[in-house]
Amino acid sequence: MRAARAWVDGAWRAADVHVRDGRVVDVVDVVGPGPVPAGVDVHALADDEVLLPGLVDSHVHVNDPGRTAWEGFASATRAAAAGGVTTLVDMPLNSVPPTTTVAALDAKRAAAAGRLTVDVAFWGGAVPENLGTLGPLHAAGVRGFKAFLVPSGVEEFGHLDDAQLGAALAEVAALGTVLVVHAEDPASLVPAPGPDGALGPRYADFLASRPPASERVAVARVLDGVRRAGARVHVLHLSDAGALPLLRAAKADGLPVTVETCPHYLTLRAEDVPDGATQFKCCPPIRDAANQDLLWEAVLDGTVDAVVSDHSPSTTDLKHVRGGDFGLSWGGVAGLQLGLAVVWTAARARGVPLDALLPAFTTGPARVAGLDDRGVIAVGAPAHLVAFAPEQPFVVDARALEHRNPDTPYDGAALVGVPRTVWLHGEVVVADARVVRPGTGRMLPPAGSRA
Repeated sequence: MRAARAWVDGAWRAADVHVRDGRVVDVVDVVGPGPVPAGVDVHALADDEVLLPGLVDSHVHVNDPGRTAWEGFASATRAAAAGGVTTLVDMPLNSVPPTTTVAALDAKRAAAAGRLTVDVAFWGGAVPENLGTLGPLHAAGVRGFKAFLVPSGVEEFGHLDDAQLGAALAEVAALGTVLVVHAEDPASLVPAPGPDGALGPRYADFLASRPPASERVAVARVLDGVRRAGARVHVLHLSDAGALPLLRAAKADGLPVTVETCPHYLTLRAEDVPDGATQFKCCPPIRDAANQDLLWEAVLDGTVDAVVSDHSPSTTDLKHVRGGDFGLSWGGVAGLQLGLAVVWTAARARGVPLDALLPAFTTGPARVAGLDDRGVIAVGAPAHLVAFAPEQPFVVDARALEHRNPDTPYDGAALVGVPRTVWLHGEVVVADARVVRPGTGRMLPPAGSRA
């Protein structure tokens, strides 16, 4: 690949990227067009394209097996590729069974076999029933363990109380892996007044039911646990900017903690959510513009390590219960295919350059999941590359996305930034912004193995 602007070693370079057998074998600075050696195929990027490493999304709910009507490995990985994501890490829920045992991980792998368009790794789950027995699942290849501090929304994946959180942290520390935590405090949530959990169609009522204090209290609990156990922890989908001082202080103290936020928290605002529009419902919730500004500051100053989709779709009937009751409808934003485009569009409006975003979409999530050879254009890395047209406009049509269900809060949004060509292990899987070679992705082996 030849590009006037390639993202290499954290900077733009004019470069030739040499690929052989699916890996990058050389990165050469280019001063001018130069001669092309005989027998060498060269893909020269267009003048309006930049060459990016394949993006990494470490937070995707594929829901396969068991809830494949919600999504599935085939559709999810096509959507990822179309969005420039070449490696994703699948969450241990909402599949049935959840990935809390080696047998369940085997079922995941069987469901994924032959159906991947990008590379896929797996998180395991830490639930009350499997604490003390995480070692075999870690040895079988999960990248770490996810835990909830509040009910997860599905009965088969329970949440941890304070004592169980401490036990999970101690076990994770002994295994040398990471606990990734949904950090909301159950005692800080405001229960729905009705017996069935209904809240009605007003977004303001849903927002009030999950106040900022729920995240701050939970983050403080997690950080206290890290100090006691020495475990590595990753805070998932931070929506409350009020928790940032706690996280900044923890990082300044050298605690092994990382944090992510999501495109919907950086681009959608509570004051703009229409009543009954449950496609915007997620937990923790989308908050207001002032809070969003502070999240942007944290992305740009490096407090936030990763921006990932938290793609958590469901079928339309579950997403819009009783015409849009925010208490009863499924909570999760569908946006796997659109993450970079929606954030880049918002960044342009704020005067933020593309290079300021790229670490959070590439090396940041890769490091969270222990995938240090991903999200980079470097000798020895897999040849996962994206020809990205940052100024190409498009309008989102939910029905044209690769997601299984056409239900996203971004439907109709005017965006810029199109991944025109995507290479996976050196082979084109997306051309002219369309998936052309599905089914060629790989399942990643345990940490320390080469893939």
